[in-house]
Parts: sequence; structure tokens; C-alpha cells
Amino acid sequence: MAAEASHPEQKGFLGVIERIGNKVPHPVMLFLYLMIGVVVLSHVMYLAGVNVTEQIATPVPTESVPNFYEDTVQPSEVIPQNAYDTEYVISEQTIAIRSLLTTEGVRFIFTSFVPNFAGFGVVAVVLVAMMGAGVAEESGLFNALIRKLVAVTPGWAITYVIIFVGVLSSVATDAGYLILVPLGAAAFLSLGRHPLAGLAAAFGGVGAIFAVNILIAPIDAMLTEVTNEAIALGGGQPITVVANWFFMVASTFIISLVATIITTRIVEPRLGKYVPEGASDQPAEASNEAPEGEGRGLRYAGLAVLAFFALIAVLLVPEGAPLRDPITGGIIGNTPFMDSLLFIIMLAFLISGIAFGIGAKTIHSSADVIKGVTKTFAGLAGMIFMLLMISQFIAYFNYSQLPQVIAVTLAGGLEAANLGPIPLLIGLILVIVLLDIIMPGSLPKWAIFAPIFVPLFMRLGVAPQTVLAAYRVGDSPMNIVTPLMVYLPFMVAVAQRYDKKAGIGSIIALMLPYTVIILIAWVILFIAWFLLGLPLGPGYPVGM
Repeated sequence: MAAEASHPEQKGFLGVIERIGNKVPHPVMLFLYLMIGVVVLSHVMYLAGVNVTEQIATPVPTESVPNFYEDTVQPSEVIPQNAYDTEYVISEQTIAIRSLLTTEGVRFIFTSFVPNFAGFGVVAVVLVAMMGAGVAEESGLFNALIRKLVAVTPGWAITYVIIFVGVLSSVATDAGYLILVPLGAAAFLSLGRHPLAGLAAAFGGVGAIFAVNILIAPIDAMLTEVTNEAIALGGGQPITVVANWFFMVASTFIISLVATIITTRIVEPRLGKYVPEGASDQPAEASNEAPEGEGRGLRYAGLAVLAFFALIAVLLVPEGAPLRDPITGGIIGNTPFMDSLLFIIMLAFLISGIAFGIGAKTIHSSADVIKGVTKTFAGLAGMIFMLLMISQFIAYFNYSQLPQVIAVTLAGGLEAANLGPIPLLIGLILVIVLLDIIMPGSLPKWAIFAPIFVPLFMRLGVAPQTVLAAYRVGDSPMNIVTPLMVYLPFMVAVAQRYDKKAGIGSIIALMLPYTVIILIAWVILFIAWFLLGLPLGPGYPVGM
């Protein structure tokens, strides 16, 4: 049962944001009102004949069923099965507002309600990921792992480690949101620190620093392909997926450090000391004492995980193995291994949780395993209802084509400003930040902006890889405060484990310092990189 913490009234600007945010309607009602607003606005703009014409990067047509929720499901994108070899072409399109009150629009509202939710991938992702995590948590494995993490990591480094792992998790972002965030909160609690600060640190790492990594992710391949199509308009040479790699690696380490400072110097002091209601003034440090049988449980879990990963290696390493690409034989990229990564992570937690429970004697039968899963699913019921409404809003919003019209209008205004390279790059970053509120997905924004700005900057002597790096800077920081972040309800659910009064306003106020300070620090890093003329990747300078 969630502990109800004392919730002192916050002061200052963030306190105002929290109080206002927590007074907004319940998220279900909020998205219902937003849906009504989109319906009305789409019809008004449709009657006014609003449309834009622009060159946009689009995938080479393939046979598929239209999916109107796909573009803004989550910051991590819905990665197509052929992410690494999808081809894009630049085509001129006229985008007109589509009304949801015309015959076709009303038909869409009535016929798409079930498909919108059934196709809203994040629902299945949450349930699958939490199935393994629920068993691991119920067995006590998570608490044991946290105690070990705390024991082997210096106290001053635990915040940075959580944030850094969060950034790396963008290769499998769903696991980062669903597993690392609850672990971050629990780890902070075990150290006598405020669990919401741990939540904020992990959420900041996973969401606000999403666009970079030390690894090459599928989204990098797609962004590069769109960039290359835009480069062709200016007659330049195509770039590769490592064109931003140096900048990505540096950003991963530096911005993680910035997020660590935000957590320790701003977020934790604001939250104060965590004292669950009805408890003494002592934080829950007793959890650092390992229960009897925990050591045996960890050994069992370790052996089980080793056996499981040995099986995965058998399915992955040999030539022609089932998890390799059936055509190229590759492991990374568009391969069965990458497609099954979340399922593999779930199985690892499920198997290790069961093994730990057997060793620690917290699991005695299959009924205990089923209890762990059903208990977890029951706790997600409210969030699933919210996701039902979110899926409808996103589908209506995308159907109306409002995001595309707004994006093209903003891009055209920025292009017409006739600024120099650095002001224009900064302007591009800021426009992307603002647009991320209504269009969190990385790919749809870049498909609109790349054909406009890549050739423009090439004429100014700025290399395409530099424009792509600027786009990365603006694409992430707003993810953690936009209402269209589909994991925002999950963050509220995790926060309410420790503070039943926490709401969306609490989360936004908690995360706003990360958005603002990370954005400022990242822009400074980017400008310094540009002025110093440092290569953005191997063989990729900032200039032409």
C-alpha cells in the first residue's frame, strides 16, 4: 500500500506551478476536454480553408493501414520494422486541416475508437514490461538489487549512475521509463533520500536526454536517412549514422552531470526530508539490512540470469541463429534481436524474480508468481484508463493535421527571419522545443524541418550534421513536461506510492528545472562546440 507522505506547501515559482497543475481536472477529463477542443478547432480552421504547402520527407510508400496515433505516441518513436533500411523521398505536399465534424471526420471518430486504443502500442508495452518487473518486485529482488547498488556505489555517485543509465536506456526506452524510474525512487528511499528526487533523476535521464547516447539506436538511422534526402536537395554528400557520434557521447556524459547537479542542488532541497505520514522522523533506512535468505536468493537469481543469457547467446551468436537478421546475419539494426529486446528484458526480470523468490523463500508456488503479476496489473488500472483517453486525443489531433500545419508555419517563419548561422541554429532549437509540446516524436518533426533547414544551412556554409546536432539539442528537454508524454500518468502512479497527493502538477513542477537548465546547458555546449570547430563525428566537421 502506498505511503502517504507529509506534503508541505511549496513556495516560489515551482510551488505556483505545482498548485495550478494539481488543480487542473483529472487527466481523464483533461484529455476529454482537449479532444473536444481539437474537434471544434479543426472544424473552424477547415471552414477557414487553412492549409500549407511545403517540401517534406516521407517514407517510400508501402502497403499499410493508416495509423493516426503513431506520430506522437512517445518520444522514443514507434520504430518501423525496417528502421535501418527505410527509404525516404522529398515531396511537395499541400497539408490542409481536416475537420472532425465533416461526414468523414465523424465516421473516423466512431469507427476508430477501439482501433485507436488497440493500436496504442504503449499499453501492451507497459503490461509486458511490468509483468516481469512485478514478479521481481513482489519477490523482493528489486529491494535486494537496490541494497547491492547502494553498497557498491559511492553515495555521491548514485545520482549520476541512475541518470547515466537512464540515458543509455534510450536504446530500449520503454524499459527505462517502466523499470529504471521506480528503481530510482526506491534507491533514493533506501539511502534516506527523498524518493521523488530519485524518480526525477531517472525520468530526467530517460526522457530529457533522449536524443543522444554512446550507442547507435534505430532512431539515429531514421534521422540520418531523412537528413540525407534533404541533403540531396542541396547537392551535397550523404552522411552516415556516426555523423553526430562525438557530440552524442560528449552530451551523454556532460548533460548527465548537469542533471545530477539539478537533482542534488535544486530538486532535493526543494522536496526536503521525506517522512511518510504516521512514521517517525526517521527515513526508511532499515531496508538496508538484508533479510534472512537474501544472499541465497541473489545467488539463485544470478545463476538463473546467467543461464538465461547463455540461452540468448545460443539464439544470437552462431551464424544463422534465430535472433540474427535472416538476410544480412546482423545483430544490431533491423534484427529479431533488437525487435525482441523488451521481451528479453521482461523474461530476464521474470526468471530472476522467480529464482530469487525460491532462494529467499518469498515464492513458494506458481500462485505467488501469478499474484505478483495480477497485483502489478491491478495497480495499473487507473493509468490504462488514462491511456485510453490519451490514445483518442492523439488520434484526433493527428487526423486533423494540426501538428503538421503548425510545424510548417513555424519553420517558414524561422526561415524568413534571415538570421546568421548561430542565431538561426538557436532559433531552430527553440522552435523544436516549443513544437515538442504538441509533437513529441523525433521523426515527424525532423521530416518537416530537414528539407527546409538542411539546404538553407548548406548555403550558409553550415554542414548538415551540424543542423542534425542542433535538432537533437531541441528534441529532448521538453519530453518530461509535455502533456503528450504518454508515460506521464505512469510517473504520477509511481509518485503516488510515496505521496498520495501527488498529481500531474507535482510531476511537471518537479521536472521543469531539468527542462530549463538542461536546455540552457545543452545550447551552450552546442554553441561552444560550433565556435571551437570540433568534429561532430569521425570525419564530420561542423562546417562544409
